[in-house]
Amino acid sequence: MKKYSYPSVMTIAGFDGSGGAGIQADIKTASALGCYSTSVLTALPVQNTQGVSAIYPIPTVAIKEQIETVLDDIFPQAIKIGMVHTTELVNTIAATLKKYPGTPIVFDPVMVASSGDKLIEEETVAAIIKQLFPISLLITPNMDEAAILAKTKVKTLKDMYTAGEKILKLGCRHLLLKGGHMDGPTITSLYFDDKGRVNTFEFEKFTTRNTHGSGCTLSCAIASYLALGKDLHEAVQLGQTYVHQAISGGIDVRTGKGNGPLNHFFNPKKLVKHEVV
Repeated sequence: MKKYSYPSVMTIAGFDGSGGAGIQADIKTASALGCYSTSVLTALPVQNTQGVSAIYPIPTVAIKEQIETVLDDIFPQAIKIGMVHTTELVNTIAATLKKYPGTPIVFDPVMVASSGDKLIEEETVAAIIKQLFPISLLITPNMDEAAILAKTKVKTLKDMYTAGEKILKLGCRHLLLKGGHMDGPTITSLYFDDKGRVNTFEFEKFTTRNTHGSGCTLSCAIASYLALGKDLHEAVQLGQTYVHQAISGGIDVRTGKGNGPLNHFFNPKKLVKHEVV
């Protein structure tokens, strides 16, 4: 009798009780793309579509034990890391994952709230560059996060090229710099690979409030496509297309009183089964 396995994606991220971002968005994304999702909780925010009212921390020892327990049982084909907001958390995640080399890691360096407020301290940014950049296959900052990493303003497409080159020199291997915050009718993102090439991706920009969790969704979508066997360039392209379609599929839906979620299940896939040799 043949045996099968599911392509698995682990998400290491925070909680979102409103269901639009964080671990909830990641589980929806991986599931919608046909992958099996496991998760590690890093923080417990109290939030809804209108904002975050409190954040309760998870002990770092619990985070370490979560990662080890899942990886020792259901080893993923890809890992997505979301918001890591303290130096101690960065060090714990990096030290634990270094014991399991070889699995592609997509890191979404959440550093700035939608209000524009910076969420992490400078020492945590330094720890992220030192500890998480070297073990990540891809990082996916938006323009505000790129400005923090590159220590320069990022307002235009020209600024994005300049910031991207500076971020690459910090030690990351591949970089997807998201241009969703740029004014204009299109979204332009830049993908810098480890050979010095830059690819441009352009998508129509929708007028909608329903974009909560789009960054979480994108990074997990890329990780999911990697788990499905796509190469990185194709995973980056397919991940962005998925997010664009998920936003389009949820434009006319009202969920909550604030910024609503994407429609992750606009075209859900069956759970993929790979034959075990």
